[in-house]
Amino acid sequence: MKQARLAIDNYLTRGERLQWTTQNPDLLERRGVFVTLLECSEKRSLRGCIGAPYPDGPLLSQLTEVAVEAATSDPRFSPVISSEFKENVIVEVTVLSNPEVLKVVRPLDYRDRIRIGQDGIIIDGMGCRGLLLPQVAVEEGFDSEEFLSQCCLKAGLLPDAWLSGNVQVSRFQGQIFSEGRPGGPVSEKHLSHDK
Repeated sequence: MKQARLAIDNYLTRGERLQWTTQNPDLLERRGVFVTLLECSEKRSLRGCIGAPYPDGPLLSQLTEVAVEAATSDPRFSPVISSEFKENVIVEVTVLSNPEVLKVVRPLDYRDRIRIGQDGIIIDGMGCRGLLLPQVAVEEGFDSEEFLSQCCLKAGLLPDAWLSGNVQVSRFQGQIFSEGRPGGPVSEKHLSHDK
């Protein structure tokens, strides 16, 4: 999605947020979206990631907002500067399906409801919320139990909070689009699936 790169570049060079119009109905659909920035190196280290997990607005509008925030407002990183962005940052966009709250008889059953390579997860409860995109489990080699524990940690909870019965677990799927190099062609990225 070239719009993410254009939105970031425009903000970093002119200090302006882009206003979009489109006739493409897919881009006007209400969808959640994340923008991930990766350093252009062999390891492709994370450089920023911000998203809007819920379908609170048109995809194009949410994409434009979170793209700029990923470059300038991720508290884990210093803001990206224009020259770095143009030469050394790959943009990845994950368009989310609507989250589905998982209903289980016992919390241990969550393990069997999470499909590695297909699902991202949201853990919500005890005043905290954490989200991990589908690609995180694949890239880190997590099984479903470790994925749930890591999402709890991201939420600021104990790693076994998903077993407490005091949190809500939701899953979603993501369609991932990634540049091959900074500003290069964009292609859909497919994850390897769990057995």
